[in-house]
Amino acid sequence: MNMRNQVLRGLPRRLVADGLLDETVATTAVNDAGLAKISLTQHLVETRLLTSRQVAWATACEFGLPLLDLNALNLAACPRDLLDHKLVAKHMALPLRKHMGRLSIAVSDPTDERALNEIRFQAGMTVDPVVVEFDKLRTLVARFLDVQDADLGAGLGGFDDLQLEQLGGEVADEQALLGSDADDAPIVRFINKVLLDAIRRGSSDIHFEPYEQRYRVRFRTDGILQEVAKPPTALAPRLAARLKVMARLDISERRVPQDGRIKIRISKTRAIDFRVNTLPTQYGEKVVLRILDGSAARMGIEALGYEPDQQQIYMEALARPQGMILVTGPTGSGKTVSLYTGLNILNTSERNISTAEDPVEIYVEGVNQVQVNPRVGLTFAESLRAFLRQDPDVVMVGEIRDLETAEIAVKAAQTGHLVLSTLHTNSAPETLTRLANMGVPGFNIATSVILIMAQRLARRLCNACKQVAELPRAVLKEAGFDSIDMPLDQIKVHRAVGCVKCHLGYKGRVGIYEVLRVTPTVSRLIMEGANSIEIGEAACREGFRTLRQSALKKVAEGIIGLEEANRVTTD
Repeated sequence: MNMRNQVLRGLPRRLVADGLLDETVATTAVNDAGLAKISLTQHLVETRLLTSRQVAWATACEFGLPLLDLNALNLAACPRDLLDHKLVAKHMALPLRKHMGRLSIAVSDPTDERALNEIRFQAGMTVDPVVVEFDKLRTLVARFLDVQDADLGAGLGGFDDLQLEQLGGEVADEQALLGSDADDAPIVRFINKVLLDAIRRGSSDIHFEPYEQRYRVRFRTDGILQEVAKPPTALAPRLAARLKVMARLDISERRVPQDGRIKIRISKTRAIDFRVNTLPTQYGEKVVLRILDGSAARMGIEALGYEPDQQQIYMEALARPQGMILVTGPTGSGKTVSLYTGLNILNTSERNISTAEDPVEIYVEGVNQVQVNPRVGLTFAESLRAFLRQDPDVVMVGEIRDLETAEIAVKAAQTGHLVLSTLHTNSAPETLTRLANMGVPGFNIATSVILIMAQRLARRLCNACKQVAELPRAVLKEAGFDSIDMPLDQIKVHRAVGCVKCHLGYKGRVGIYEVLRVTPTVSRLIMEGANSIEIGEAACREGFRTLRQSALKKVAEGIIGLEEANRVTTD
């Protein structure tokens, strides 16, 4: 009985009095939280006994403290230099505002006196706790520290313990890579932090850029470049040298571009590859790292964003014993992921699969991958010739760049092999005319190409904060919504807003596709020398959906916004 009286004080007593918890459940929750060494608030939310909002409201009422909705908080206005970031992560306490010697702190558990005392000591001022919802606080602290939710307290490791590996998987000499000079330690920590931050944010590229008066580091996240750091200009040569050492490049050569790779093992089960390129500029060397996460190519075709009919057409083409599948689009449109997704579907012990790539971006077990090297004569064409002498079932060519490669690929597709490749064109119909302009006869195109997919990547709207945008019927019609077989009065267009769970209203990306099947009608037009417009019009009569129509369909489904559709596609 004494134990029960001791337990049911403060917040637990309030929860029982408000009818939110049964007395027995509340007692058990307090004991379980104590055994797990976490706050009662965290335990209640993570076990879903109560919602985060219910706990926050009861906490604020019980202790007479203000309650703040973090959706209304401008994170950029929060003071960043008052508290050590380790302390913020340790206690899940976010500094909100400094005013007249007092610091307002967002917390989910204001009864943690130890946390408040440590914050008070480090800040050197009076601390005023403000109650907030636990899940929103965790998300916002993650953004404040530039880490993912799951990384708080566990995560990807520290900045000093990255494991760099050689491409063959052999562990590199850590002392040689990390540097033995104490003066290099800050450079090593900074580079490691940048690499980990980029991985945590899901970025695709990192840009290290020297200028006359400044040096900046930018991440490309969801297709948009964002500046993330401005190290001193004087450090530019040392930053470039450190990256070149990691990529095993010649640090004494600063006059010509160089290419290399970095492999970092961030856990026992996950490794990330970086493709590194250096470029001499007027004020130093610009270094760009492309992040190659093999898990992106193994996430399954269902996650790529194909409409059901488009996915079925792609799967049917992959099931064909021979023919050519082409994926087109600009750099960074997700062509590699689409190709590797197809390869993973085809990758069985019964098939002999070979690829020629420049460079090999994602390593796949069971696939014979060749890195082309034109300097020694190992071109796409030479690789293809060698493949055809080794009894392949499936061949992938990284890119068809010239007539010689195109002719060999066509020959392979006509002689019992399934060929996958890419081209840089803006649309699927334009790919057919591009092959013809390269010099491939129309008959060979019509009898070898079975499928062409053009694609773009668009930023997904955040489901937590997107809002319906009221648009007049005339605007919807002008945008082209009358072409997607959906009544205009049923279309709801959403817009980006922004909240603690996303960046400027967007979270992740989704593919936008046009999938052109080479039917007898399209084959006839190819052999007649029709242009891309005529081919596109004929395909549309057979159910083909353009990139614009696919994008508008995703707008109508609330997946992307109209502004994003306009950014990645045109009428």
